Amino acid sequence: MDMRARWGRWATVPVAVCAAWGLVAVPSSAAETTAGASATAPSENTAATGGEPVVEPLTEGFAPEGVAIDAEGPTDVAQKVITIPPGGTTDWHTHAGPLLGVVESGTLTRTLDDCSVEVSGPGDALVEPHGADHAHVGRNLGDEPVVLYATYVVPHGAPLSEPAENPGCPE
Repeated sequence: MDMRARWGRWATVPVAVCAAWGLVAVPSSAAETTAGASATAPSENTAATGGEPVVEPLTEGFAPEGVAIDAEGPTDVAQKVITIPPGGTTDWHTHAGPLLGVVESGTLTRTLDDCSVEVSGPGDALVEPHGADHAHVGRNLGDEPVVLYATYVVPHGAPLSEPAENPGCPE
């Protein structure tokens, strides 16, 4: 399914967000001025010579359909490392804004609001739809922990996720 059809109008992820997420390396002056966003160049983490920033990627992923988000008005951006042990679950929940994620390890099985199932493994990038009508659950049906690097983009002051009811999907 086309991501734009499922999630509506999109805007490109600002370079500063991608840089903060470790997806691209951007000189600090560019990150500070891109799309009105601000970023602070590393001050304590500098190379021994030249004072160049040290960029340590957290993870990398691939999104075959591309990645785009829509964020209007004051916006909070939060990054989390989510670890789901074997047999664990996120329980059903929703997000007030899009979540961009990259699976670092393990196999994440997500059931979406239409009861479709998506399976993501190491190196897979995903965008979770947002809004009260997009409840979903993540499960680890495998033998090793799922490690997901997640970037939440939510309206200022909104919670990163809210508990939700199963919309009638089989458990």
